[in-house]
Amino acid sequence: MKDDYKLQLLWSARNRKAIQRLFAGWRRKAPKDLDAQVHRGHEAAFNRIDCLVCANCCKTTSPIFKERDIVRIAKHLGMKVADFSSRHLKRDVDGDWVLKSAPCPFLEEETNACRIYSERPQACREFPHTDRKNMRAILDITEQNAHLCPAVSSVVQSILNEVKAGK
Repeated sequence: MKDDYKLQLLWSARNRKAIQRLFAGWRRKAPKDLDAQVHRGHEAAFNRIDCLVCANCCKTTSPIFKERDIVRIAKHLGMKVADFSSRHLKRDVDGDWVLKSAPCPFLEEETNACRIYSERPQACREFPHTDRKNMRAILDITEQNAHLCPAVSSVVQSILNEVKAGK
């Protein structure tokens, strides 16, 4: 991971309380333009951040695998669904299918590329979720992702800066 990406995550760690206050406020009463604020930050962050340089999500966490993801990936790999599941997946405390271990077994360590990119799970396709509608519905995961993903951290930092500036 590039040093500036590490610094961005360090910013999140140092500003954990401010981030918690921001999200707690949004849970009580989200601004009408919350989606627009997050989407602006998303665009700016991804103009600077290259996921292939970082891959922290693939190195540290697991996406949720839906049944259709499992079937599609197993077929792509020429495996039986049961074999794929028993080799790579487990049920988490919520009963969701997740990877048994990190980093992701499909992460190419030298390039941070995904070996199953064209067939990757829906959760990977949509990560970090900062470009979707109704951000209020996923505030909890977005707050968590601010400490995992430099792009989300950057989005949150830009919003906090706007709040501090009184915009």
